[in-house]
Amino acid sequence: MNSKKMIYIKSGRIVDPVTGYDGPGDVAVVNNMIAGAGSDLDIEVIKAKYDVLDEDIQIIDATGLVVAPGLVDTHVHFRDPGFTYKEDIETGAAAAARGGFTTVVCMANTKPVVDNIDTLKYIQEKGEKTGIHVLQTATVTKGMAGKELVDMDALEKAGAAGFTDDGLPIMDEAVLLEALEKAKELGLPVSLHEEDPLFIKQPGVNMGKVSETLNYGGAGRTAEDIMVARDSALALHTGACLCIQHISSKNSVEYVRAAKKLGADIHAEATPHHFTLTEEAVLEYGTNARMNPPLRTEEDRLAIIEGIKDGTIDIIVTDHAPHSSEEKAQALDKAPSGIIGLETSLALGIRSLVQPGHISLLKLMELMSKNPSELYGLLPGSLQEEEVADLVIFGENETWTAGEYASKADNSPFTGWELPGKVHYTICAGNIVYKG
Repeated sequence: MNSKKMIYIKSGRIVDPVTGYDGPGDVAVVNNMIAGAGSDLDIEVIKAKYDVLDEDIQIIDATGLVVAPGLVDTHVHFRDPGFTYKEDIETGAAAAARGGFTTVVCMANTKPVVDNIDTLKYIQEKGEKTGIHVLQTATVTKGMAGKELVDMDALEKAGAAGFTDDGLPIMDEAVLLEALEKAKELGLPVSLHEEDPLFIKQPGVNMGKVSETLNYGGAGRTAEDIMVARDSALALHTGACLCIQHISSKNSVEYVRAAKKLGADIHAEATPHHFTLTEEAVLEYGTNARMNPPLRTEEDRLAIIEGIKDGTIDIIVTDHAPHSSEEKAQALDKAPSGIIGLETSLALGIRSLVQPGHISLLKLMELMSKNPSELYGLLPGSLQEEEVADLVIFGENETWTAGEYASKADNSPFTGWELPGKVHYTICAGNIVYKG
């Protein structure tokens, strides 16, 4: 009889957004599955059931730590192929594991873009070797030019997780309408970057008092608002599953709230930087606070938090966007937009949302694991018997200092911050992929 390997996680606080359980308990992992979990777990029964010998058990003492389903980030840029000096699939996955993520969904604006099966397969095959679950979207339009749809049927058949021209808006509403109708037929989500260039003088910084101080044109709220209003109506019209990416404007939050009330299958992402920082950060952190859409006002930040609290915004993502130090060292008007985020996301969720009392830790896990899984049609992770063993173990209030990154890049305004939520273990399909 072949003995099996077990990871026995003792005396933790189980936080499971699928069952709603938040309380003490143990977790037993045998091979790649949860063999049992709860406050009344009998390890001897588990050992007998799965033929596990004492010498094949690895014990993790989780006293004082949270044990939760692995985090899921449905908006990352791993820059592979084409920009691997910024990040590649291996280093991106390592950053994800270090941040507690067991599943990521990569955006399609690589070089070449993912508008063809060959590029999709290249990323899928590399992703399978990383130790975590790496899913890949395809573009909505060929070459991300916004004019002609990709072969959505073929890309769906090849395993594309969804469709997005992230980084660029789809200005032609007839093209988008056709895409949404096809996506509805295929049962896949479409995720949209919402910035109308007509209302952007210079990208990456909010059009307001900070842009005036810097004599920098900036990007107005209206750039986002007008697109979110249009696309909320198209979501309602088509019944397609639509995700508004990295929402930044208080008005956009209202448009999504209204569309949900009207019955649209619409979802919205918030990033930790948008619910933690405001436009003032540009004065302190320079290009490491330049992003699209930009950091806006305190009023916008608080509206995003209200949207999170009432369910209007149902997903937290990082928009992990690595750039080289040389690129970010350029002047504000020349540097690329975006920051890394996988390794600080959980921490900032705790710091900005849980510790001030806006939401519970259970709700945070819903926003960072259950809801993003469901958007992409994945079975959400849960600490129940016979579920896949994708787990994160962390100290909710245990502090650490951001700065030693597994990512190739370090473009983050949060470097040097003392943050809560230290990740101790990330376990994916029963394998320890990160130990801190």
